[in-house]
Amino acid sequence: MPSPSTPAHPPRGTTRRRWLTLALAVPGAVTLPGCGYNEFQRLDEEVRAAWAEVLNQYQRRADLVPNLVATVQGEAHFERETLTRVIEARARATAIQVTPEMLQDPQALQRFQAAQGELGSALSRLLAVAEQYPSLKANQGFADLRVQLEGTENRIAVARNRYIQAVQRYNTLARSFPTNLTAMVFGYAPKPGFAPADEASLAVPPKVEFPAPSR
Repeated sequence: MPSPSTPAHPPRGTTRRRWLTLALAVPGAVTLPGCGYNEFQRLDEEVRAAWAEVLNQYQRRADLVPNLVATVQGEAHFERETLTRVIEARARATAIQVTPEMLQDPQALQRFQAAQGELGSALSRLLAVAEQYPSLKANQGFADLRVQLEGTENRIAVARNRYIQAVQRYNTLARSFPTNLTAMVFGYAPKPGFAPADEASLAVPPKVEFPAPSR
C-alpha cells in the first residue's frame, strides 16, 4: 500500500476521459470565430484559380509555337539550331503532366517551371535571330504571331505574379497563430512557390529533323 506522501496514479478511466475531452475540444476549437477554416477554403480556391490561369497562359504560348516555327522555317538559311531549341523546349514543357498534387510538390513544380523557363528563353532567342532577316520581319504572318507571343508573355508574367501573391496569403495564414492550429488539424500545409529553373534536371531533348528545303 503506498505511503501518504506517494502520489497515486490517476485511474485509467480518468486518463481516457482526458484524452476524449481533448479529442472533442480540438475540433470544437477550430470551429470558433477566428480559427480561419473558412479563410483557408477561400484562399485555397484563390490559389487554384491563379494556378489555372498560369497554366492557361502557358498553354496559349505553346499553341503559338507550331505556327511560329512553320513561318520561320520557310525563311531560307534560318538558323536550324535556334529552331531546334524551340521545338525541343516546347516538347519538354508540354510533356510534363500537370496534376493538382503538383501544388504540394516543390520538386515537381520546379521541374515544370524549369521547362517553361527554357521554352521562354528559346523563344526569345528565336525572335532575336529573326531581326537579322529583313524579309522575315516584313512577313505579316510572322509579325502577327510575334505580337501574340509578346502579349502572351506579358499575360504569363501577370498570372505568375497573381499566383505568387495568392500563395503568399495562403502560407501566411497557415503559419500564423491561431490559424496554424487549424492548419495542423486539417492538414493545410504551406504551398510551394516558383523556384529558379534548373535546366540540368530536364529530360534528354527529343531528336528533331527538318525537311530539306525545296528547290
